[in-house]
Amino acid sequence: MISMSTIFSIVITSILIENIVLVKFLGICSFIGVSKRTDTALGMGMAVTFVMAIASAVTWCVQTYLLVPFHLEYLQTISFILVIAALVQLVEMAIQKLSPSLYTSLGIYLPLITTNCAVLGIAILNIDKNYNFIEALVSGVAAALSFTIAIFLFAGVRERLENSEIPEWMKGFPIALVTAGIIAMAFLGFQGLKI
Repeated sequence: MISMSTIFSIVITSILIENIVLVKFLGICSFIGVSKRTDTALGMGMAVTFVMAIASAVTWCVQTYLLVPFHLEYLQTISFILVIAALVQLVEMAIQKLSPSLYTSLGIYLPLITTNCAVLGIAILNIDKNYNFIEALVSGVAAALSFTIAIFLFAGVRERLENSEIPEWMKGFPIALVTAGIIAMAFLGFQGLKI
């Protein structure tokens, strides 16, 4: 049985101390690409949360009940990518049916969740940390929430920057990178937490 303190530790570590985007620097493509508006960022965050949570559970099962017993651990990356790709297809179809406007605003970044290194990274990190099923699931949800928090904060700052006086040479991508760096430095302040 897993204790509540272990779950709390995994959640706080994943969201603040080892934020998947701002500390581990995984998932940067969609972080930069979909973070111009808070509503789009939140939609992308929810899609990544669903995919990462389910992918963490399914990949743990694939590793534990298929790859390890048959000594096929060398197929880990390929099998994990196949699981993630199938989940992204389901999410893409659901969003297209339920919210066509969100589907349009996410554009190419929605199918790119398949190759989002954050989703694959968490699946592999869960295995490397020898998490059990519940710990892997909690880690996946918490890492996805850390992605959602980071992209939402970044989108909020970028929306405010649209109305600010910024030198012409800093507008667009340069100021986005500077802003992302400052937010990442702020999250590095949580490195001192001991849980």
